Amino acid sequence: MIRCTIRQPCTYSGWNSKSKLGKHYRIYMATTRSHDDLVNSMTGGMATQQPSFTETDNFRADGRPTSTLRAELRTINNFKNAWTCVSSIAMPVLLIALALWLGHFLSTLAVVFLMGFVQNRMFILHHEGAHRLLFSSRRINDFVGITVFGWLSFGTGTHAYRRAHTNHHRDEFGPKEPDFLLYALYPITRVSMRRKLRRDATGISGYRILRPRLTGLFKKRFWSNSLRFYMGQLTIFALFAVAGDPLAYFYLWLLPFMTCYQVVNRLRAIAEHGGMTRSADRRQTTHHVHQGIIARLFLVPLAVGHHLAHHVDSGVPFRNLPRLTRLLEQDGYISADNTWPNYRSLWRALAAKVTT
Repeated sequence: MIRCTIRQPCTYSGWNSKSKLGKHYRIYMATTRSHDDLVNSMTGGMATQQPSFTETDNFRADGRPTSTLRAELRTINNFKNAWTCVSSIAMPVLLIALALWLGHFLSTLAVVFLMGFVQNRMFILHHEGAHRLLFSSRRINDFVGITVFGWLSFGTGTHAYRRAHTNHHRDEFGPKEPDFLLYALYPITRVSMRRKLRRDATGISGYRILRPRLTGLFKKRFWSNSLRFYMGQLTIFALFAVAGDPLAYFYLWLLPFMTCYQVVNRLRAIAEHGGMTRSADRRQTTHHVHQGIIARLFLVPLAVGHHLAHHVDSGVPFRNLPRLTRLLEQDGYISADNTWPNYRSLWRALAAKVTT
């Protein structure tokens, strides 16, 4: 079981206020001299010092697989991945068909809830495509993983996410980290965590995510991405129209994204990097959590919960991440000291800051 303490106290005197996280960041930016100061002030509250890892037959001293093992792990199974993509697209189709067929408020509400988890799965496949690990053919990978699943996960269907995500893996919590604020300042208070999840569940966070696509129509430099975004959503809207109920797009597709998906996405994301810090040792940048069957089905499907293994070698396809995790555990890179027993224990720790 991991025990964490705050590595460095935050200097902002308004920590306990209800100010937005962006305000914290602006104040830090105005009062610090470098990105290293931001890292020291805003990250590391959940990171623990790890013992040095000794090179083994399978792994180098930094945890990366040796060349022979790496070649084995980086094999892409095109046939199985094709089935995964088809079945993943079938899930929302079946759920939407069920909701329209039953036509009952309670069944619709249940589908809205479940669709948030299905959209989480869509994003994970988009993430796999962004790593170009979905299909060995780059053309097929980019069309299915980046365009199709990019649109299905409310993206632009372009390489924008892939380019930003490259910076996330190249230097977690570095100057170009796209999700620095999402992971920073943990642990937080229970009140703050509830406030974040309330914003997610009520559509506030979803609106903030989609707002650039709305304002982008009025800014020439953002026209291209905004138009690509609307192309994707108009295509999905047209499919609802063909099914005979175009209005269902709003309550069976847009509403789940604005509410349930935002909660799922935050809980998954902070369980990956919340409160960790910038380091060459991936055990200090990324959490490792033991996954139960419910978590694997809903929160972290498609092996995305093997996130430390994914950051050790981001070129390993999702199907091979469980094997990489097992080998890292066998060789001692992953141990009980840096493993959370379940997601509940990690979320509790992330919201365990005591107000002083």
